Amino acid sequence: MKYFGTDGIRGLVNSKNINGDMFFKFGLSAGKYFTNLKKKKQIAIIAKDTRLSGYALEPALVSGLASAGMHVYTLGPLPTNGLAMLTKFMNANLGIMITASHNLFHDNGLKLFGPDGLKLSNKFQKKIESLIDSKVKAHLSKPNLLGRVKRLETGTDDYIKILKKKIPNNLKLKNIKIVLDCANGAGYKSAPKMIKSLGAKLIVIGDKPNGFNINKGCGSTFPGKLQRFVKKYKANLGISLDGDADRVIMCDEKGAIIDGDQIIAALALLWKKKKILKGGVVGTLMSNYGLEKLFKKEKIKFIRANVGDRYVKEIMQKKKFNLGGEQSGHIILGKFATTGDGLLVALEVIQALNKKVKASDFFNVFVKTPQILENIKINNEDILKKKSLKRSIKTAKNLIKNKGRILVRKSGTESKIRIMGESDDKILLKKCIKIISKTIK
Repeated sequence: MKYFGTDGIRGLVNSKNINGDMFFKFGLSAGKYFTNLKKKKQIAIIAKDTRLSGYALEPALVSGLASAGMHVYTLGPLPTNGLAMLTKFMNANLGIMITASHNLFHDNGLKLFGPDGLKLSNKFQKKIESLIDSKVKAHLSKPNLLGRVKRLETGTDDYIKILKKKIPNNLKLKNIKIVLDCANGAGYKSAPKMIKSLGAKLIVIGDKPNGFNINKGCGSTFPGKLQRFVKKYKANLGISLDGDADRVIMCDEKGAIIDGDQIIAALALLWKKKKILKGGVVGTLMSNYGLEKLFKKEKIKFIRANVGDRYVKEIMQKKKFNLGGEQSGHIILGKFATTGDGLLVALEVIQALNKKVKASDFFNVFVKTPQILENIKINNEDILKKKSLKRSIKTAKNLIKNKGRILVRKSGTESKIRIMGESDDKILLKKCIKIISKTIK
């Protein structure tokens, strides 16, 4: 597609797609598409993370939606799943999250959700894309049909109320000490407020956004700070969100980092024991092979989806599974949510630890197969079509055959090629990765 990637639209602020002019067109086109459905009410709700550019891009987006005749409610900073939940709760036609997720402040973008709280499928995104490049005048509503715009100050409290309905009423966390890293992002208000309300001893970091420090040296992509604070305060658990709080990476009481695969594995076994795991688990092409071996041993069905939590959710729906996610920390609890929610996943883990279970024991359920991931910036978007690179990939795959696996793909959100390899033979693995990376570079 021209504008949408694996997770909405994302890029450098004031570049070709991420600027006021384009956000007006995105809003106008999305608004036109939904007003064409001719339902009685046409409502869009908008939330954002904390990057400075959100305050420049949001008015343009709002203007486009209202110009197409949609009524707009703005919620301010709120986690992505909070926006998804409230889209469904408010019976809105469309929910839009202004965010660049785990990227640094200089990027921004959009994630779009339908009235069911699910990310818009490629089918709907293509229909909106078809309207973006057409003449603006064709989409403008008559003056008497312009949409109204209103700011709602209750978004955080409404999100917390919905979350509380999804956890036991008697959940009390008086005996647990937690370090929470909010990545100076969208969860900086709701996450501490929710966990504190349950009585936990909470040490909060990354909760002072200034427009520039989102994900900077903190959050799920920089868990080193979380490790230090867990050790310093002798906490039972560390929780690290990303910029829009749809990812979570954790840290056990010993200071070991716990990634999405380990969280998914522990929850799958817990849910199996409780007899609430439905169907099986959906991972991605990036999920560790050790996770796959665990599920085979435990007789839990495991399916790999393309990278992107939207694709994970699509297979979960199709197969009627209620647990899935990514190594990066995008985890979907299908029983409770339509998209990744770092805070919700953390609450599910905390419930298990509240019964005097150590985090290190809870997460120690499988041995990871050694994995190397290398990200290489590219200028040529068609580099994967190059014959020299195809030869290198084939050579590497032949070398590692029956001893591991190699995956080479273009990022859906950045101008990068991602090379992932897994094998118990670390020397061979490094050799294969180098063959491919050297050709790209």
